Amino acid sequence: MEMASPFIAFFEKGRTFRPKKKFEPGTLKYSLHKQAQASLNSGIDLKNAVVLPHGEDITDWLAVHVVDFFNRINLLYGTVCDSCTEQTCPTMSGGPKYEYHWADGNKYKKPTALPANQYIALLMDWVESQINNEDIFPIRADVPFPKNFQPTCKKILTRLFRVFVHVYIHHFDRLVTIGAEAHINTCYKHFYYFVTEFNLIERRELEPLKEMTEKICR
Repeated sequence: MEMASPFIAFFEKGRTFRPKKKFEPGTLKYSLHKQAQASLNSGIDLKNAVVLPHGEDITDWLAVHVVDFFNRINLLYGTVCDSCTEQTCPTMSGGPKYEYHWADGNKYKKPTALPANQYIALLMDWVESQINNEDIFPIRADVPFPKNFQPTCKKILTRLFRVFVHVYIHHFDRLVTIGAEAHINTCYKHFYYFVTEFNLIERRELEPLKEMTEKICR
């Protein structure tokens, strides 16, 4: 199997919440994607796996990981979305202390409370529109990244983190039932080490999963 890491193998058997975004073979980003996958598959420490390879550009490394995390978190949510309904999850929350409201500057100009499944569907649509926009995520090597590329990635990753929050806090029993706990933890650790390596998510945003993170991301 091309991607031998156990949680990828697990996810590939499951349900895809959104179509996967792929890199074109022969491009620099495809090569970096393969390099990142090879590091994960080799079984090395995940902290080392996220470090920028020598001589590579940070923006390319960031682009590859944002797309990969989008794909994986799509698949993660796909494993629990049947049990995440307007009835079971009337708000997009992470326990009683944390609630997220959706705003996109278009239909939702002001932060709006929504059921979790609607919030996550809008979030995934929004992320997909960002990574499919070649003005933001250029495909050709001779096209530069926009000046606001890193802030855009920070916003994407911050919003994707909220899916981890909701799934861990409200659907963890479901993950345990289907035997996905170890796989999700690996996915989360990779995400956490990456965003902290490059300071991509503010500490206050990481608070909802602080206790769990201290246990599994030592």
